Amino acid sequence: MSDAAPPKPKGATDHRIIDVRLDERTILWRNADIEQERRVAIFDLLEGNFFKPLGTNDDGYAGPYKVVMGVEEGRLTVAVARYDDSPLESFVVPLSPFRRTVRDYFAICDSYFKAIRNATPSQIETIDMARRGIHNEAAELVIERFASRVEVDHDTARRLFTLICVLHIRQ
Repeated sequence: MSDAAPPKPKGATDHRIIDVRLDERTILWRNADIEQERRVAIFDLLEGNFFKPLGTNDDGYAGPYKVVMGVEEGRLTVAVARYDDSPLESFVVPLSPFRRTVRDYFAICDSYFKAIRNATPSQIETIDMARRGIHNEAAELVIERFASRVEVDHDTARRLFTLICVLHIRQ
């Protein structure tokens, strides 16, 4: 995707992420299934999202945004930049509220990945419904924890949670 943003009328907004990256230094391990989840989450996120930083900036910049997510000292770091890579803002979110949800999500994903290899369609559907339920709960947690810094919609929050999960892998 080009770094050049199209000209917008004064006062126009483009509250969306056009690029998202994970700080590779903070990812210790991932398997093929998790790598696929990461690719799909990034693709889906870039296809459609709503991301509106709530901080003020001197020039009134209103998107689009580039985001880099990482983990430092047990906290999620989020760096937000303009389309031209100039920094806009950074913030930190404690990861402790996500730990149980991430653990539950990994457990159900493990069951799902095993099931798609040898379970019946109805068993797979049951596990997938549970997986979606946990993912929806997690999205609400992302919305809540990001609320003071960034406004996101439910689908964007779901995809950001998947990326948070990738950053949690420690095996």
